[in-house]
Amino acid sequence: MAYSWTDNILLKLANVLVYFLFLGSNVYTVAGPNDIYYTGKDTYITPAPWAFLIWSLIHLLLLGTIIYQFTENGHRTVVDGISWRFPLLAVLNIVYVNLWSTSHYIIAFIFALLVSSTVTHIYYIVKKYHEPASVSDELFVHLPFSLYHGWTTVLVVLSAFTAFGTDLHYYHAGIWTKVFVFLAFLFLESTAATYAFTSPEGDLPAGIAIAWYLWATFVHQTHDMFVHWSALAFAILATLFVGKAVIALGIKISRGGGQISLDEERAPLVGGN
Repeated sequence: MAYSWTDNILLKLANVLVYFLFLGSNVYTVAGPNDIYYTGKDTYITPAPWAFLIWSLIHLLLLGTIIYQFTENGHRTVVDGISWRFPLLAVLNIVYVNLWSTSHYIIAFIFALLVSSTVTHIYYIVKKYHEPASVSDELFVHLPFSLYHGWTTVLVVLSAFTAFGTDLHYYHAGIWTKVFVFLAFLFLESTAATYAFTSPEGDLPAGIAIAWYLWATFVHQTHDMFVHWSALAFAILATLFVGKAVIALGIKISRGGGQISLDEERAPLVGGN
């Protein structure tokens, strides 16, 4: 039976609808009256506001995903593979962003876990069962969900500190705060290392998301020098892991390793099937 762009049109239209609702919810947190990235709760792992510009890249790539689903190859991966998980992800993310922007931090943390679990499920399906067959597959399916997966790992940690941590404008960092901050940075840096070393080329986009966050945290965290320099140390390490993935990918390209893949099949790092 010949493919038609109207196949599974209900799901495709749902993807379009939730995409623009998802985009609108994130735009509102930047352009809305609360200006949340500048006036929200400032913890000892809060990054500089420009860290959240990564949403813009994710949205741009997902716009490509939404358009790509109307092609035959895109239909196979986005509609048949990811299926209704993308609308579910978008709805959960909309709820999470709005809860976080209205300072309902504990409930937002719970939804951050749900978002991360859903992204992880999509990530696993895409990597396990839908190897990239073209540059379009790389750009509009594998790349956005790899980047999204790395970023939601950051958001879970950030949301936990926002929900349960202290505001740096009102409380000095005590020993336990510093311990938990250090462990959070260690976890993220270790996750970046896992992304880099679980395959020859590693998972470059996910590692970039974590390194980007750590650099933004180093820039922003000037209230406590332990936190400031710890963020720098872990940012450098995460960047080295990203560099390892870049070099490995460059070697594969130079040797004519066939289809360029930004990541390989692997089990999910966060959440579950």
